[in-house]
Amino acid sequence: MNIGNYARRLVAAVPLIVACVNGAAAEAPAQHVPVAQLVMEVTCDLAPTMSLGNSPIGERRMVPIVGGSFSGPGIHGVVLAGGADRQLVRQDGFKQLSATYELKTDDGAVISVSNHVLAPAQRAPGQAVFSNIDLVAPEGKYGWINDNVYVGTLDSLRPARDAVLIRIYRLQ
Repeated sequence: MNIGNYARRLVAAVPLIVACVNGAAAEAPAQHVPVAQLVMEVTCDLAPTMSLGNSPIGERRMVPIVGGSFSGPGIHGVVLAGGADRQLVRQDGFKQLSATYELKTDDGAVISVSNHVLAPAQRAPGQAVFSNIDLVAPEGKYGWINDNVYVGTLDSLRPARDAVLIRIYRLQ
């Protein structure tokens, strides 16, 4: 095939290509932008940080969670002692945090929390630290908790208090 025939076929195919692209765009689903709704604020009281030693990828730490409280619309209670925030301070200075703990509502339900954070070593004043959060609740009154996706913010309350404030948001 010479270049002239190739060019004519290509030009003839352009309307078909455009029609296919336009048709595909028309069939694409609408864009869904998540909206965040505050579910609760959790204050975790912390024991002193324990060093677990260096690893090939950074320093390992553990921060015991010794109590605290939480509240939100229609939900409140205490943070149970016994959880921990396991940390890896990477060689590039970033901190990988993975906290696992339980919340006990005032009416006795226990909700498990797994909070994962990637934080810069040094934050600028007012710079937010975000997390992705997994919540697992018992069936019944709090079963709705199991049917959502959550994100959060993390703020240290030090030096005033050995605690962190976590705000948990449901994406809708």
